[in-house]
Amino acid sequence: MHPSLSPLTSSRRRAAALPVRAWLLALALWLGCTAAATAQTLTVTSALSASGDGSSFPVEAVPLAVALPDDWARTRPGSAGPVWYRIGFLAPGVREGGELLALYIEHVCTNLEVYLNGQRVHSGGRMARPLTHNCNHPQLVSLPAALLGPALNTLDIKVAGHALAEVGSRQRAGGMSDLVLGPQSQLAARHARQTALQVAAPQAVGATLVLMGGFLFVLGFINRRESHLAYFGALTVGWAIVDSRLWLRTLPFDNAVAEFLLCTTLAVIALAAVQFLLRYAGWRHRWIDIALPVQCALVPLSLVLAGPARLYPVASFWYALLALQVMAAAAFHLRRQWSLRRRSFWLMAALLAGVTVTGAIEFGAQKLGLRTPASLWAQVILPVMFVLLGLRLVQQHGRALQDAEQGKAHLEARVREATAEIEHNFRQ
Repeated sequence: MHPSLSPLTSSRRRAAALPVRAWLLALALWLGCTAAATAQTLTVTSALSASGDGSSFPVEAVPLAVALPDDWARTRPGSAGPVWYRIGFLAPGVREGGELLALYIEHVCTNLEVYLNGQRVHSGGRMARPLTHNCNHPQLVSLPAALLGPALNTLDIKVAGHALAEVGSRQRAGGMSDLVLGPQSQLAARHARQTALQVAAPQAVGATLVLMGGFLFVLGFINRRESHLAYFGALTVGWAIVDSRLWLRTLPFDNAVAEFLLCTTLAVIALAAVQFLLRYAGWRHRWIDIALPVQCALVPLSLVLAGPARLYPVASFWYALLALQVMAAAAFHLRRQWSLRRRSFWLMAALLAGVTVTGAIEFGAQKLGLRTPASLWAQVILPVMFVLLGLRLVQQHGRALQDAEQGKAHLEARVREATAEIEHNFRQ
């Protein structure tokens, strides 16, 4: 970033009481400044924060110094915002230098607006419910040089989100990551890479899952002897639907309906996963065939009884139970494979191990609210593992068809030979 750009909110301690008048707040920011930054980009790890739903930072409230990233589930339990964040910075010589400054926010949930010196310079979409869903979309905000002054510049960020109890995953609860200030040319490349990982890649893999899953579902539905293909097709299509929430921003209904549909869909995905593993191993049980659909009915019923305000604890219980069921079915499948088809055991073991590891990473990130590089890559690698497993099933189905055709041709040849021999004997 510009060599003279410096952050003015580096304190990580909460302020017990700060002046409420705007000019005194700016003075407090000024006195809390750090030394001038010399790096090209600057990461801001603290800000002044206050709750309010107006069109400007609520100077009448008592702001607190908060550390960034700020997870509302920890710092303000039960709050759904909106929450304002304020930082101050110096940017002398920006107009003369011609360098365009920008603000980069890797994660904000659920939506935001950005104000520079009191002027709105960016909006992520709807700030009233139903909110625009930007939890998985990194934000790049250009800071117009015309609005930057030679003295103190104030950057206000208004974030609207959902309380933890209203969502099924901590990654969709309200909060914001740290902030990065710097030249737009540098931050644009970083924003493009992160968008490709979090948005473009899930879209491409999701489209592949829908096409492949639809084909396998029809194939297994027509040929009931290979019903495992139908269950795997339902699994992949359901997973693509769930993953679409990572990059689908605007929905015509409220967050409570979206979370309800997501949790219900995961129950159907677990049913398809368990039945696929059991049927693919050549085993089925009458009670499991009855219990799994009953469970799919109990999940939405429990969510309705709990209500939107207690969705998270109920959804967490079901997530853990469904994950245990899928893991048990995978272990049973591998045991059967080892006994019956040892040649295909190792390939299925490797694929299921990859699915288990990436699934465990994503499950842990969902529960703990972590956004590590491993958790972001797991969101892409897990559906890719499904694609590889689907290709393996298609290969096996094609090989079975080829063997059946060869067997049919061999049988027809034997029939012709037997017919010719009978005719020859008859003539004799």
